[in-house]
Amino acid sequence: MVRRRKTYTREFKLEAIQLVETSDKSIAEIERDLGLGVGQIHHWRRQLAKEGYDAFPGKGHLKPQDELVRQLRRENDILRQERDILKKAISVFARAKQ
Repeated sequence: MVRRRKTYTREFKLEAIQLVETSDKSIAEIERDLGLGVGQIHHWRRQLAKEGYDAFPGKGHLKPQDELVRQLRRENDILRQERDILKKAISVFARAKQ
C-alpha cells in the first residue's frame, strides 16, 4: 500500500507558525490538533527563518534564484543547439565547394 505525502499550502504553514507564536498551547499540542507530524512546525519555522519571504514556494514553483538558473540553463541549451546546427551547415557547404 502506497502512502501519499500530505501537502500544505504556504498560507497554512504561515498560519500554523503564527498560531504557535500567539497561542498558549505547546507546539506538540498544536501539531496534534492540526494533524501534523511531530516536529513539522519546527521544520517550517527553521525554513522560514533561513529563507524568509522565499520560503514555501509551493508545488511547481521555484525560488527566484532557482528560476533564474533554470532559465539560463535552458538558454544555454538552445544556444548549443544553434551552434551545432551552424557547424553542420558549414560542413555541408564546405563539401559542396569541393
